[in-house]
Amino acid sequence: MLEKKSEFTIYPITVLQDNIVWVWVHNCNAVVVDPSISGPVEKWLLEKNLTLKAVLQTHHHEDHIGGTQKLIKRWPDAKVVASEKELKRIPFQTLSVGDNDIFYLMDSEVKVIEVNGHTNNHIAFYISKENSKYNILFPGDTLFGGGCGRLLEGTPYQMFESLDKLNSFPGNTKIYSAHEYTENNLKWALTLEPKNISIIERLKLIQNKRQKGMSSLPSTLSEERKTNLFLRAESVGKFTMLRSHKDSWKC
Repeated sequence: MLEKKSEFTIYPITVLQDNIVWVWVHNCNAVVVDPSISGPVEKWLLEKNLTLKAVLQTHHHEDHIGGTQKLIKRWPDAKVVASEKELKRIPFQTLSVGDNDIFYLMDSEVKVIEVNGHTNNHIAFYISKENSKYNILFPGDTLFGGGCGRLLEGTPYQMFESLDKLNSFPGNTKIYSAHEYTENNLKWALTLEPKNISIIERLKLIQNKRQKGMSSLPSTLSEERKTNLFLRAESVGKFTMLRSHKDSWKC
């Protein structure tokens, strides 16, 4: 049985090597974010007797859209929400959205934020609900626990701006990133700031969770502000140096 833990009930399905497919559940309905593959997601939804209402796509990479078409074949009424600029790379989208668009889903307001950098036309979904204790953010591959996405299509300036956009949300915003990279990112951060108590303490907590088979996510924006070097970068130059260093770093 599903246990309701808060206003927002969100569950992780770990797939492939380190992808996390997030499933947002409300009553008997579900929204899936960036389904890499369909099999485990379909099985999970059917076991819980849930109806798929929508798929949220942050960007076009196969490990984020690979399972979508089979899922919407099983639930043909489900919407596929993606960037209006990605009709060629995500042609099966049924609700095309742009920066700052707002739509409603699962009794909540969903805001679209364009966050270029990892790819062009990457979007994030910020979900709020009146009188909720917290809001939630699905940043795709833009913001990770302790890190950010590699620059595969965008520029350092674009990613720096994108992170600044996400950093404008309240500190208690819960962040549901698309990959389990937190432990590795914090180990890297410690090589640059070995005396940073916040990073040391967070890494210990994350390692304890991972040893128990638990996910390191979600994090909160306040946690990231203390321990995410990319989010703390005060200039594009500093961000560029950090991104270059991380790209060449080996654990």
